[in-house]
Amino acid sequence: MPSPLFLPDRRRFLTLAGGGAVAIAAGMMASSAPAVADPRFASDPFTLGVASGDPLPHGVVLWTRLALDPIAPDGSGGMPASSYPVTWQVAEDPAFARVVKAGTEHAVPELGHSVHAEVNGLRPDREYWYRFRVGSFVSQAGRTRTAPTPDAALASLSFAFASCQNYPDGYFTAFRHMANEDLDLVIHLGDYIYETGGQGSIGRGHLPVAEIFSLADYRVRYGQYKADADLQAAHAAAPWLVTVDDHEVENNWAGSISQVDKEPDQDPAVFLQRRAAAFQAFYENQPLRLASKPNGAEMQLYRRLAFGRLAEINMIDTRQYRDDQVAEQADRLHPDRSMLGAAQEDWLLDGLGRSQATWNVLGNQIFAMQADHEAGEPTRFGLDTWDGYAAARQRIFDGVRDQGVENFVILTGDAHRSAAADLKTDFNDPSSATVGTEFLGTSISSGRDGKPMDDLGLVWLQENPHMKFHNSQRGYVRCELTPASWRSDYKVVPYVSRPGAPLHTAASVHIEAGVAGIAQVEQ
Repeated sequence: MPSPLFLPDRRRFLTLAGGGAVAIAAGMMASSAPAVADPRFASDPFTLGVASGDPLPHGVVLWTRLALDPIAPDGSGGMPASSYPVTWQVAEDPAFARVVKAGTEHAVPELGHSVHAEVNGLRPDREYWYRFRVGSFVSQAGRTRTAPTPDAALASLSFAFASCQNYPDGYFTAFRHMANEDLDLVIHLGDYIYETGGQGSIGRGHLPVAEIFSLADYRVRYGQYKADADLQAAHAAAPWLVTVDDHEVENNWAGSISQVDKEPDQDPAVFLQRRAAAFQAFYENQPLRLASKPNGAEMQLYRRLAFGRLAEINMIDTRQYRDDQVAEQADRLHPDRSMLGAAQEDWLLDGLGRSQATWNVLGNQIFAMQADHEAGEPTRFGLDTWDGYAAARQRIFDGVRDQGVENFVILTGDAHRSAAADLKTDFNDPSSATVGTEFLGTSISSGRDGKPMDDLGLVWLQENPHMKFHNSQRGYVRCELTPASWRSDYKVVPYVSRPGAPLHTAASVHIEAGVAGIAQVEQ
């Protein structure tokens, strides 16, 4: 039976639904599937939870996906090839006594029966609760929050950022802890799924068991990941900003170029078909706006969101437009190499130059700080990171310096380890100007349990004087911003190879507004 809290007054429901007309128009797409006016299901189709994302001052996007069997091998989620009306509500209270917006979306098989409701007409900087209904089933409730108006003088902003959750490597315990934080926002920097096959050694093997290539494969893999209760809890606790790194498609892909030693992706045309399938599955399973709906193998992922005058967050895309990785260390310095592509690089520098925010933030996938991986001589740098695109990095840092951009902070994932570093105009000269700070966050589960320090961490701290902190356990980073200061708490768990790990803070790293670089590390 329907929940007694789910708008029993039909007239009130229809009145409120009028406020969601924009959302309905934005989310609809042509479907050849037969429409089911009165859906009836034998079991709960809300097996993948709920989510919200991309908050604006007057609205957010709400997400769910109907899936009776999330890991059905054909990628259908166990759903018939029909179109289903899914109603949604937004309320000012968790009991849904004060519902302020409602509407209907159609979950269609062409989009994996996902729902993306772009809700407008909400109040800025407010907490809301939302839920969905299809037939007699009501989803769990999620909590979200709208952004402040661009001119709002915020006293603080709290968010967490995370990346890299390889299902066979470990449990997503860190997400359960994140769900218990009081956050305004969550930023996910990529590697939400892993494309590889394998069964691992902790009883959490991948489905399908082999590496994935088709849309059906990617849908099954997302179904497996998103059925995880800890991940669902984190999504339901706060709005998310999401992007892709490499493993949402294939390890270390670059533009239209696949890994050269892999079949059948050597042909760029073949790889782009795979990228199109991966992008569609990503959109189907994330709280993204219609503006990010992929067009074949292309997807608009770089975007900018403001949080009052306190922070402006630039989510960048370091995969779609980059040049291929070089094979030799010397070639990483070539002046024409690009990480972002010309259009995105111009967009980023222009936005940073125009920003009036106190904190200017990059949501970035692969670390930007220089990281010599070799003790003593010679030096050795990773070629997939910004070290492999040194001239492109220099253009960004020079632009930040030349435009007088203050309080420049980069948030990064990918590396399966934590670090905090000053960003230098010349990393080979420790006395050169500092233009900002990078907070590298560890993985949720990738890399297995980890430990506080490993051999590479020792080398990093020895060879890279701009690095001020390192840890190689699993977890996430919680950030607290005020007009005067920024604190990043590195939250880690001692193990992920079994569930239930406790959480502790490995370090708190402080920076001060108006002073470039790290002010203090508390361990």
